[in-house]
Amino acid sequence: MTEHTTRFTSDSSYAGSEAQFHLSELFYSRTDPRGVIQAGNTVFQRVAGYDWDELVGAPHKIVRHPDMSKGVFQLVWDRLGQGKPTGCYVKNRCKNGRFYWVFALIAPIEGGYVSTRLKPTSPLREKVELIYKSLLAREREEGLKPSASADAMLEALKKAGYSSYDAFQSHAMAVEAETRAQHLGRQLDPLQRRFLDMSRAITQVHVETTEMTEAFKAIRTVPMNMRIIASRLESAGGPISAISVNYSQMLEEMSTWVDTFVDGDACVFARIRDAIFKGQFLGFATQIEREMIGIFEEEREKFGAIYPSNVSTETEAARCEEVRNSFLEATAGSLGDVETEAKRFARSVLDMKRYVTGLSSTRMMCKIESAALNNSGTALSGIVEQLDACQDEIERRLARVVELNSVIQGNTAMLRSLI
Repeated sequence: MTEHTTRFTSDSSYAGSEAQFHLSELFYSRTDPRGVIQAGNTVFQRVAGYDWDELVGAPHKIVRHPDMSKGVFQLVWDRLGQGKPTGCYVKNRCKNGRFYWVFALIAPIEGGYVSTRLKPTSPLREKVELIYKSLLAREREEGLKPSASADAMLEALKKAGYSSYDAFQSHAMAVEAETRAQHLGRQLDPLQRRFLDMSRAITQVHVETTEMTEAFKAIRTVPMNMRIIASRLESAGGPISAISVNYSQMLEEMSTWVDTFVDGDACVFARIRDAIFKGQFLGFATQIEREMIGIFEEEREKFGAIYPSNVSTETEAARCEEVRNSFLEATAGSLGDVETEAKRFARSVLDMKRYVTGLSSTRMMCKIESAALNNSGTALSGIVEQLDACQDEIERRLARVVELNSVIQGNTAMLRSLI
């Protein structure tokens, strides 16, 4: 019997130890709508340790590990029910009691679901395991229902910095694929690299806009301070009072810009961010399915005889191709969304540039009044210095945002040529 058909028998000495498999290997299984296994590949059969006749026709939970939270599977099933391809870390149990971790890519197809799984090697897997342990403890100790546990998981991911599950799975898919490629001495393909460039660019946009917003908040008190100075100067403070009114109106417009650009799930930034993350997940998923198709082609030549008669490598490769094509089509759609949002993004930044130009005018008028007031303008000089520092910060951040948006637009154009 070859190593590809080795069957592990139950042995308590194995319980709790990790089952080993090579990083280059991918797991595959296909189920019906109820999660009953219809087919798999030799890696899945070998590592799980079940004979083919024990796997095919069995519910997929035959390999479910008791350490897994029910809330995780509730979340996955909810997403699949909405037709959403989903990536998820899963701890499985072999027949002999050993365990193994995978990052599973699960996609709906006609008549059920297809799951292609790789070995996770990034530090993110351990962080996720801690979340799973916390959820499982709450399920056992508090009687947390699966749906509530799923909600708790989403909340935990938000606390970890992910705006949504889509953002999390996109990052997880990319980081696992990148780490795997590094360990195997492989290069990411151009499609994957460009999506990584875009996701890193939009992540940096968040950093820049957050810092820019903080700089903007630092000058929110300026109109009030101007009014105080104007009241002390009595009749000489008229021009300063007028500047204060104009400045208040300008700040109101900038507040509106902040609200529409960076605040909330429907803002300009969120829309382009979500489109990029969705495209990245689908783009990386496309490459995983392509690799799985290649593995089936190799196994057909080398190990075709060890598959049972009711599992065809040709049929399963065709299923993977079906999934891959759907991913490619959805990736192209996401790129169209990115392109649309990037243009809206650029127009919004132009609005902010106009506000910054208004700040420059205000700063200049303050300088003129400060010089005219001589010693009485000392307090006003302090405001001018504050405006100088804040405006320089805003302009620098804004220029960086423009640069990053150009990176996104450039990569979008290149990706369109690759699909």
